[in-house]
Amino acid sequence: MHRILAEAAATVVKSVFKEHKVLDHALAAAFEENPKWGRRDRSFIAETVFEVVRWRRSLSFVADSEETKALCAIQWLRMGYEIPAWWTYKGCSAAEAASRENDLHGQPRAVRESIPDWLDDLGAAELGASWDAEIHALNQRAPVYLRANTLKQSREQAMQWLATHQVDARPVDGLPDALVLAPGKSLPKPLRSEGRVEIQDAGSQIIAPLTGARPGERVIDACSGAGGKTLHLAALMNNQGRIHALDVEPRKLNELQKRSKRAGATIIRTGIIDDAALRDLEGMADRLLIDAPCSGLGTLKRQPDLKWRLKPAAIERVRSIQRELLEKHPAMLRAGGTLVYATCSVLRSENQGAVQGLLDKGGFEWVSEHPVSPAASGFDGFYAAVLVKR
Repeated sequence: MHRILAEAAATVVKSVFKEHKVLDHALAAAFEENPKWGRRDRSFIAETVFEVVRWRRSLSFVADSEETKALCAIQWLRMGYEIPAWWTYKGCSAAEAASRENDLHGQPRAVRESIPDWLDDLGAAELGASWDAEIHALNQRAPVYLRANTLKQSREQAMQWLATHQVDARPVDGLPDALVLAPGKSLPKPLRSEGRVEIQDAGSQIIAPLTGARPGERVIDACSGAGGKTLHLAALMNNQGRIHALDVEPRKLNELQKRSKRAGATIIRTGIIDDAALRDLEGMADRLLIDAPCSGLGTLKRQPDLKWRLKPAAIERVRSIQRELLEKHPAMLRAGGTLVYATCSVLRSENQGAVQGLLDKGGFEWVSEHPVSPAASGFDGFYAAVLVKR
């Protein structure tokens, strides 16, 4: 273990915990500042950072300390390293840590699964007995899933293309365009600019097909963000028709425009969603996707820092936003059109609860719901409900 790399990892962890930086951004900044680090160096730092952030609370129990350097030390023991003599920290010794690891099994779930008490209470209240399995699944490392861009080639052709670049990708059962990389593997950066494949979780790839969007139709993605599902819709529509990709953040729409160009998706028009847009698009859409802002709890595999940044008040705010979106946005859908409401949350209050509020007001018929359980699928957690406007 190289001292400079160990200290760099601890510095990134500290910035996440103390300065509340987003883990991905902090890690990317560290790599950009140190271009001479090799693949193994980056892998060591990334694994240390992600796992210390993921297991912060259980590591604190084992270390008998909340000091960042102590948490890193215990994580390195878990990774099979010896703690170097030059790594000094305030916490228990390696020998003591082994005993405390055994004691971890008898601790409350919030400690074992390394989550705040309030989040454990909320998950248990909303999901009941299934919360145990879901939070455990959300603590597992996530593989990289790709979606083959069928505007450029089939999934089989995408696999062959990746293989020529020494990237081994396998098809995902039940999802016609999905590929998965081997555990611990990633898509090399130069290949991302080709537009042949998109990094998109398998659970996310379930959502766009639920709209039933067909070539030639008018589709609105009302909360498009950077457009993962928008691009999927364009492929499903074979680049025929019109997709209005709307969002409140110009930065995300700019990124979507770049991605659309790479993907060869020419039917996408981006725009800011505001009252004027709602009036202009009233009654226009054959299909409406509301991929609502949410707690993001279904993505904890990839964003373990989220559970430490998230607060109860933030969840209440997104619930309010979800209610507002379901009150305003359906006006853009024509009678007989299909609405898909989706989140990347596992909480029922953000999912079934939000949809029930719309149904109670009338004007929509229930068709189906599609919860994506991390425990059952191994994917990120998602939810989608399909409704038809009367």
